[in-house]
Amino acid sequence: MYAVIKTGGKQYRVQPGDILVVEKLEGEPGAAVAFGDVLMLGDGEAVTVGAPLVAGASVAATLIETRKGEKVKIFKKIRRQGYRRTRGHRQAETVLQVTGITAGGKETKWDGTVSLTTKAELDARARGLDFATLNVSKKALKAGAAAPAAKAEKPAAKAKAPKADVVEEAAAAAQVNAPVETEAKAAAPKKAAAPKAEAGEKKAAAPKKAAAKKDDAAE
Repeated sequence: MYAVIKTGGKQYRVQPGDILVVEKLEGEPGAAVAFGDVLMLGDGEAVTVGAPLVAGASVAATLIETRKGEKVKIFKKIRRQGYRRTRGHRQAETVLQVTGITAGGKETKWDGTVSLTTKAELDARARGLDFATLNVSKKALKAGAAAPAAKAEKPAAKAKAPKADVVEEAAAAAQVNAPVETEAKAAAPKKAAAPKAEAGEKKAAAPKKAAAKKDDAAE
């Protein structure tokens, strides 16, 4: 027996035991899911078409995982304008396993056991990796990256809060250096005044020599 169901705006042909990937559904791994929108039923050569749904028909499934699908790239371009944009999108999807179909008092069940192994774990096994160890190593790497950052912040906090002894020493040094600076400033004008006095004496002596030369010329 098979059925055609509708979910997430799409139609799927399913039968007991099938793995089904649909739009995201609410629920935890291992939860039971029932689909009441059955559009068609098939049992051998007998086919029942709903108008629009088949009355009393339902499909039971078990939720395995909810994950992100394959990445789809969206590229936009406007020619001769230098406009190019690339974006990516990963649609959320739910993986189910169909366990039974019920219609008209007849029920068809799947005798197998539902495995809740995720696609990520299957991919790790295909690559020869241990999925559990892989997850632990990723967490350890994240914790190790966060620890050095926390250690680096501690010295910065100590530098912001100087000790009281250092502040007192700086204040004492400022008081000791203050008189020295004032004395140096007071002494500076005296040294600058000395050359000016010498220059005045040289200028005063110059006219006398000139006057002596005039007297020699008159004689």
